[in-house]
Amino acid sequence: MELITGVGATGSALNAQKTRLDLIAQNIANAQTTRSADGGPYKRQVVTFEAQLANRLARGGQGAGPTGVKVASISSDPTPGQKIYDPRHPDADVQGMVAMPNVNVSTEMVDLITASRTYEANLSVVKAARQMAQKTIDIGR
Repeated sequence: MELITGVGATGSALNAQKTRLDLIAQNIANAQTTRSADGGPYKRQVVTFEAQLANRLARGGQGAGPTGVKVASISSDPTPGQKIYDPRHPDADVQGMVAMPNVNVSTEMVDLITASRTYEANLSVVKAARQMAQKTIDIGR
């Protein structure tokens, strides 16, 4: 029996948002990287989440229900980056154009704030569940 229902789902959401925060930090750090391991400019990474379902019928419950979230995939954003004119740049082509990463720092900062607030909200759920469990234990004393 699960003493604090929902904490497992909230824990999985915390892990998923941590992955999202890590990717956003990586994107910001590489916002000016014009040469990556594959030879071109850095490509923005995005995370896709997926709900996890559990079959509760086997445990005497009322069917399947959500039990959390997981990272379904991490992929590169296909949006092309800007090209800027800088003939002195080491990665400039013959016309003097440099292919820049498709990272928009403003967008990344908005995503960072959203992910951070989501993480904080899930953390508040865990704290509230812990307090309720403690109150339940205190009632039995």
